[in-house]
Amino acid sequence: MQVRDILAIKGATLYTIAPDKKLFEGIAIMAEQDVGSLVCFEGGRMAGMLTFREILKAMHEHGAAAGGVTIGSVMVRDPHSATPGMEIGELRRLMIDHHMRYLPVMDGATLLGVISFHDVARAVLEEQSFENRMLKAYIHDLPAVEEKV
Repeated sequence: MQVRDILAIKGATLYTIAPDKKLFEGIAIMAEQDVGSLVCFEGGRMAGMLTFREILKAMHEHGAAAGGVTIGSVMVRDPHSATPGMEIGELRRLMIDHHMRYLPVMDGATLLGVISFHDVARAVLEEQSFENRMLKAYIHDLPAVEEKV
């Protein structure tokens, strides 16, 4: 299974925000859309990612004033990214090695989507379930083997 397959299962909905917006605006979008990350666009290109991890760090650092800081000051700049042809094993390794729950998928300079660790887990479960059904069907359809005496 490749990253493009996970994107096909997940869909291509993207939630974005500009780095000059205030953190409270990003929090509002994430809460309203029930997502754990936003892609930050600046000048027509991806400049970074805002995830709940950066929000928690900002709240710890700035306290009640965290909502007023800019997203650009807390986002992850130039995050690691996946490619559509990347195999799922390589994707999981990248996410684990870099402690990333959300990973943008880039085709050159074009953002195709964001994959979460949850999306990866769901895709693996669906793939395993499909393989399990196929194996059961194969076993069920085999002719009975007679024992030789």
